[in-house]
Amino acid sequence: MPDQVKLEDSLRKLSGIGPHRVQLFEQLGLGTIGDLLFHFPRRWEDRNIQPTFNNLSPGIKATVRGWLMGGDERRPRPDMTISSFNLRDKKGNTIGLVFFNQPFRKGQLNRGREIIATGKVEERFGQLQMNNPKVETTIRSNSLHYGRIVPIYPASKGLSSRLLRTAVHAALKTCNSEIKEIIPPGIRKRHQLFPRAAAIREMHFPTDWKALRRARHTLAFEELLLLQLGILQTQANINGISHQPDGELVAKFLANLPFRLTQAQERAIIELARDMEGTQPMNRLLQGDVGSGKTIIAAYALVKSVENGYQGVLMVPTEILAEQHYLNLCHLFKPLGLDVTLLSGSITGPVRDKIGENIRCGKTQVVVGTHAVIQEGVEFANLGVVVIDEQHRFGVSQRSHLLKKGDNCDLLTMTATPIPRTLALVFYSKQNVTILDELPPGRRPVKTYWIGERARPRVYEFLRRQVLEGRQAYIVCPLIEESEKLEVRAATELLASLRERVFPELRLGLIHGKLALVTKEKIMAEFQGGKIDILISTTVIEVGIDVPNASIIIIENAERFGLAQLHQLRGRVGRGTHDSYCFLLGAPSTEEGKQRLEAMTKTSDGFRLAEMDLKMRGPGELLGTQQSGLPVLKVANLIDDIVLMDGARKEARDILLQDPTLRAPEHIALQQSLPDLFGSNWHRRRA
Repeated sequence: MPDQVKLEDSLRKLSGIGPHRVQLFEQLGLGTIGDLLFHFPRRWEDRNIQPTFNNLSPGIKATVRGWLMGGDERRPRPDMTISSFNLRDKKGNTIGLVFFNQPFRKGQLNRGREIIATGKVEERFGQLQMNNPKVETTIRSNSLHYGRIVPIYPASKGLSSRLLRTAVHAALKTCNSEIKEIIPPGIRKRHQLFPRAAAIREMHFPTDWKALRRARHTLAFEELLLLQLGILQTQANINGISHQPDGELVAKFLANLPFRLTQAQERAIIELARDMEGTQPMNRLLQGDVGSGKTIIAAYALVKSVENGYQGVLMVPTEILAEQHYLNLCHLFKPLGLDVTLLSGSITGPVRDKIGENIRCGKTQVVVGTHAVIQEGVEFANLGVVVIDEQHRFGVSQRSHLLKKGDNCDLLTMTATPIPRTLALVFYSKQNVTILDELPPGRRPVKTYWIGERARPRVYEFLRRQVLEGRQAYIVCPLIEESEKLEVRAATELLASLRERVFPELRLGLIHGKLALVTKEKIMAEFQGGKIDILISTTVIEVGIDVPNASIIIIENAERFGLAQLHQLRGRVGRGTHDSYCFLLGAPSTEEGKQRLEAMTKTSDGFRLAEMDLKMRGPGELLGTQQSGLPVLKVANLIDDIVLMDGARKEARDILLQDPTLRAPEHIALQQSLPDLFGSNWHRRRA
């Protein structure tokens, strides 16, 4: 074999890999030496050898070295063999090694032989032992498999992690000088990145945990930089609306706010202003937990657009949320004299015709609406900004349809609980990200409990006491996927049962999506005014309802809801000065259902819940068809690397401002690496 091989060479050039093993590697998608080097470990184990056994404790995974003191073999039943050995360290401490159905161990592990064993330490009958540990019978001073942090690779039948370890090590020895830098030195220095060859080496065989973290940081940043370069090149040369800097109308809007903005809100407004005053259309995702003040940021964007002579539209998924936003914006915009209109599916006939005419001629400056705003016949005189709340509830085609009602207008999408699909879109789209990571003063955490059916009477009694003390409550009926009609029936039956058998002395109300708009407004006004003690509801209260005096929410059959919905529903309470409570009544039959309810009791952080959801469900089923044809990231992570991605995007923008075609000498390597991430035909896809 030659001293040096190339990354594009076949794995046959590595010692010990013949035709049969080449086929096994190809089944893993590994055809070349370069493929192998970018087949990174799925995890790492600390297999540094414990000097003695007296520091071992049950539950830890450890690597130990010692001398065999003999053993025995027994057969408790015909189909089982148990081989037991004792291992002694240099100070005389012992640990048992137990192997199930491995009869060959009796001939392999001879008395007096020095071995190394790796496994989980357990305690049985007062003695420490390892069950089915990995054993090394040939001890070397510089092994790949113990005495260090050891990589554990995704493997397959016929290709063990041990074999992959050996192959990768051989590839690194023969290919080190072939690994060329692709990131310019200035960027590498700014972000404290390893040289590329060192990063790949440390990713496979880390010197220590700190070096591993830096290697991963380096390779994830490289991957995200290439991703952003590819994406940003596809949207180059699109001219948007260049709004003027904030003037008197925006200043008056900010001065009239009845509260002081949080630092996170102030930062968000600065980012929006920069986008809207730029030459390309704004495409920004605003993530903020329940109650973080996203509406004010949306209102700022709408006012800025109007001040520059354009219209603005806010689209939301439900009528009840549209009504809530409409009332809030009317209150905020009244001192400014802005014309705000509500448009929803229940508005018909001459009233709808008049609204349409006012939007078309430009009299209406701000439109708040449901899907009705994207229907044919709704035409804007001069649309400047589109704001979409609860953006995950809308499809890509719906958002696109609304944007087409303007000419390269700005887009702000918002979500209170970023579901994993949203996080995937952040990574694989052209959106910038603003995170409202600060709640306004006065918001109280909600105490959350998962309860079973037996606890229902106690919870009802607790609710009664709270109401008698002046509080109010929600009870959300089960989510019935088959039919909204069935959901309404379930809510109606729940109301009748509670009114007759449980709370006859209290004032109960019912709200659901099938009620007429005027009826819903009346019920919500009565609840907000304290005339209803307990509001029975379907999920129409998921967003947009703000009743500070409501301090309890009970969610029936909570296992039927996703984490995002549960978190949104919980956000209906905790808005006042009183202690607030969320009771999740459910008996999940699946492990995932149990994990969801447990997660709700452990954290009130919507971003943390989104991360848990992603880990439970996995990215594969979440990306869906919208991500078809886009690159799969090998190192960067959908959750952990949002901040890293933001830095990569900024660097990509700066590079393309100086060198849009990536032809400068310091950028050629980046240009040449893009097909590796996007595929060889990525240029044709851009066209």
